Amino acid sequence: MASTTSAARKHVEKIRKTKFSIGGKSNPLTEDLHQAVKNLSAELYAKDVHFLMELIQNLVFILMDAFTTHLMFLNVEDNEYPKEVDPSLEFVITSKDITNTGAPATLLIFNNEKGFLSKNIDSICSVGRSTKKGLRKCGYIGEKGIGFKSVFLITAQPYIFSNGYQIRFNEKPCQQCNLGYIVPEWVEGDSILSAIQRVYGSASPLPTTTLVLPLKPEKVKPVKDQLSSIHPEVLLFLSKIRWLSVREVNEDSRLNTVSAVSISKEKNFVTAKNMDADSYTLHLTAGDGVDRECGYYMWKQRFPVKLENKVEARMEIDEWSITFAFPNGERLKRGSSLPGIYSFLPTETLSFHNPS
Repeated sequence: MASTTSAARKHVEKIRKTKFSIGGKSNPLTEDLHQAVKNLSAELYAKDVHFLMELIQNLVFILMDAFTTHLMFLNVEDNEYPKEVDPSLEFVITSKDITNTGAPATLLIFNNEKGFLSKNIDSICSVGRSTKKGLRKCGYIGEKGIGFKSVFLITAQPYIFSNGYQIRFNEKPCQQCNLGYIVPEWVEGDSILSAIQRVYGSASPLPTTTLVLPLKPEKVKPVKDQLSSIHPEVLLFLSKIRWLSVREVNEDSRLNTVSAVSISKEKNFVTAKNMDADSYTLHLTAGDGVDRECGYYMWKQRFPVKLENKVEARMEIDEWSITFAFPNGERLKRGSSLPGIYSFLPTETLSFHNPS
């Protein structure tokens, strides 16, 4: 562990020195970086709608990108997880200011994959660069290269603890290079890791990757509201993730306002492939004090994109995948509304409409 942390720290120091000229020679591309970061900021804050759903989508892709070379919606065999581990994503929100940044609440996101690689850190410290660009021909949708930066919609200082990396980023420009968003800063000491462990629960070891997001004051209620509205059916279309949970942790549980939920899924069987299609069943269980279950028949088919149907922004996409889920039994609910059609995550479209 010590050697991993040492290598990670040296990598971060190299990025700061060579890319951002912090304690090193001046980088002639600094002015270009300033303009790119300015454009990034404008792009980010133009997207501040249903930000948590978009954040979940970005995090799932970012985290999967950090841990495997496969796209999750291709449903290929993934050997990056330990056999005894179910791929999971956990959201924990607390009113504790564990980063000592003055935040009124902190959102922690845990994932149990094997951890960030150096190329993933390089990508996060860049603008418009993605380690998945070569995979967009399969239908990957992150063409804008925003990815991880979407966390700045709800936090001014995101932290990453993964695979020896202990770093944070800042929305405000760095004093040494006058750039925000993409300049990594090493986080000293074990105090914050101890605080994370106390929030997560001392009985269980921390998952390999933890994101710590001290929330902006105006985002606390919207984040809590959106955490409370995450629907169990979201797990149907995140094919790598098998378990997702949402909970709030406070010393006085009576102060909790987030509706907790734990969602798990099991794939029961897969039929023979035909016509570039897969058919299988998934079984969802959702519990927030009372467990509810529903089975879903799934049909996933891939379609080639004809040249005449391509658009300029996505010319390299050769294939799209469409998945249908048919509930077998009473459809799972959470809150007062049912979700509509999904595009990886819920949309506001409630059903298909035939104008005739």
